[in-house]
Amino acid sequence: MIRAYQSGDTETVLAIWLAASIKAHDFVAPSFWHSQVDKMRTQYLPNAETYVFQQEGEVVGFYSLDDKHIAAIFVEPNSQGLGVGKQLIAHAKQQRSVLTLSVYKQNTASYQFYLSQGFSLVKEQIDPHTGLPEYTMSTGI
Repeated sequence: MIRAYQSGDTETVLAIWLAASIKAHDFVAPSFWHSQVDKMRTQYLPNAETYVFQQEGEVVGFYSLDDKHIAAIFVEPNSQGLGVGKQLIAHAKQQRSVLTLSVYKQNTASYQFYLSQGFSLVKEQIDPHTGLPEYTMSTGI
């Protein structure tokens, strides 16, 4: 079930974000992700439109929208590969007619996943937070 994020979901969402970020971005030092937890808690989550995927009473994934941009989409590592991400993307597509997102160039698994979900490459740029190359992708091409 996908439902709107509630303040009681915060710690679970942060734990999913941290674990999945470290797993998906093994080319970024884990200390970087740890240093971003407070910003996620105090800036990003409160200012985004967030939805969680709940399975058997447990939140196992989420995504956050900033206007038409998917600012975050993460699935708990043990629940990856089970269709949760596809369902989250499908739900996001119901919320907005056009979606954009950014993905690190080195994160080939996620890049391929987004292609399979109907996203197309728009441009390549450098992420200002890490200095690493990333792609902007969109469903509106």
